[in-house]
Amino acid sequence: MKKILSLLLFTSFQFITAQSSSQLYQIIDSVSAQKIEINIKTQVNFGTRNTFSDTISKTQGIGAARRWVKSEFESISKDCNQCLEVFYQKDFVTKEGNSRVPHDVWIVNVVAVQKGTKYPNRYIIMSGDIDSRASDTMDFSTDAPGANDNASGLAGTIEAARVLSRYSFDNSIIYVGLSGEEQGLFGGAGLAKYAQEKGWEIIGILNNDMIGNIEGVDGIIDNRTFRIFSEPVPPTETERERQMRRFYGGEVDGISRQLARYVHKTVKSYMPEMNPMMVYRLDRFGRGGHHRPFNDLGFAGIRIMEAHENYNRQHQDVRNENGIEYGDVIKYVNFDYAKKLTAANAITLASLAWAPPTPKNVAIGGIVEASAKFKWDKVDGAVGYKIYWRDTTSPTWDNSRFVGDVSEFTLNGIVIDNYFFGIASVGKNGFESPVVFPNKLIRN
Repeated sequence: MKKILSLLLFTSFQFITAQSSSQLYQIIDSVSAQKIEINIKTQVNFGTRNTFSDTISKTQGIGAARRWVKSEFESISKDCNQCLEVFYQKDFVTKEGNSRVPHDVWIVNVVAVQKGTKYPNRYIIMSGDIDSRASDTMDFSTDAPGANDNASGLAGTIEAARVLSRYSFDNSIIYVGLSGEEQGLFGGAGLAKYAQEKGWEIIGILNNDMIGNIEGVDGIIDNRTFRIFSEPVPPTETERERQMRRFYGGEVDGISRQLARYVHKTVKSYMPEMNPMMVYRLDRFGRGGHHRPFNDLGFAGIRIMEAHENYNRQHQDVRNENGIEYGDVIKYVNFDYAKKLTAANAITLASLAWAPPTPKNVAIGGIVEASAKFKWDKVDGAVGYKIYWRDTTSPTWDNSRFVGDVSEFTLNGIVIDNYFFGIASVGKNGFESPVVFPNKLIRN
């Protein structure tokens, strides 16, 4: 009888997973390269979106740009029966102490919140940047089209909102246009602080910064590969956590790294033609992005972007010099590629928004035994749990076992010394939480 019940549970789980897969394929198919192109062209036509540019004009400058973003979110909300709460979130930044700030300014983000039905205070965020810059970041009058950096990321965020607003989710999703990125990540810092003050439970932020270029400055052309940057462990970890890592592992298993693996796994499962490339660092060498302020406060956050950058088309005045074209203009943006990366974001957002919370108090044991033992606290919304393990040198979770609705389990024949382990919650719809690396020990 027990075997029959187990078989029925597994068969039911397979059916539910198939239904979930169908929804994600629908989301992929709904993303429109044409709408992304229109959104990028609209941003380029504002002339410059420099943080210190015109805020009064209806057609030029950062003010017109952010009002347009807000109107786009509001239009999407109207089409989904006001399913988005749209508002400005802003902070005042002064010139004093900021070398890239020529005068005091309001840093204004445009936020659209799609509230979850079951866990409204749990949020997964997708962001793009509103602002652009010329060669001199202090130059706020020269045209700075910023077609790829970062009209592409913001266009993808708006398109993800359009597609996902047709669905209802357990967790909340935030779509946001962040400002002040080029002057020092001010928009991200402001929203991260706002989230902390409001007591939001942040599942993670997917920061999209440059998702439209396929031709690198080195001549490589690649419309399938994209990079996922993630820090190894949070900067807010305690000294005890640091000491535990030294003896038990976890140097590359922080919450941001698990979020990166989640994106990788989701894309490889539903968009196998794509090549998600996990990069084991916070951001590009010596550079930064708008996920970092969230990381600074201990939130999970990653950067999603093209694999092959063209530096002639970043932070450059539009010009032709010695036969080389400089400038971030629209003709260099590949809209089909931007569509693919937008779809990768959208299915990740949906999967996380439909998933239950992560298991709590995950503990591991099995020292000097031919087995690995696990205990965890169950969470609301989970119908079961999945144990993941991988070789200590592997970047991805390569092995897994669904163990049902239990709070402890032993993997027999698996030597704890040779692998890293984690636990994910599984919802009744088949969607999984991010993997949790054990943070406690089971004493033998």
